[in-house]
Amino acid sequence: NWRLEDGYAQADLGGAASSFLVTKKSYKDFQLRAEVWVDDTANSGIFIRCTNPKDIGTKTAYEVNIYDTRPDPSYGTGAIVDVAKVNPIHKAGGRWNTMEIVANGSQLKVSMNGVVTSEANNSKFSEGPIALQSAGGIIKFRKLEIKPI
Repeated sequence: NWRLEDGYAQADLGGAASSFLVTKKSYKDFQLRAEVWVDDTANSGIFIRCTNPKDIGTKTAYEVNIYDTRPDPSYGTGAIVDVAKVNPIHKAGGRWNTMEIVANGSQLKVSMNGVVTSEANNSKFSEGPIALQSAGGIIKFRKLEIKPI
């Protein structure tokens, strides 16, 4: 359900299962910057350091969430699911947002629109591809930049 149009990658046919766009390259320490647009009900995320690109989830990677209507909002948009809760709560729906992720050794930091939303010191996953997730709603990514550090 992913397609390229008008300068961005879009997914809008999410169903019972997630779909992913996965990098061919593996990343260890990096800075990632992406512009993200989602509708109000979208369930998406950026998975980093995926240890198994054929089985992507929170047991095999860090999930930086983009999910404004998550039942447990403490791991909603801007959180690192099951690792670092979001603070402050951030809503991304209906507009372009800039998401920045820094993974440097065990230090992880997520920012939305220039505001740090979650930070963690966690060494569970050290390296792997990056995956963009579609799990429902309309999701658009553009200007994705990954810089190794």
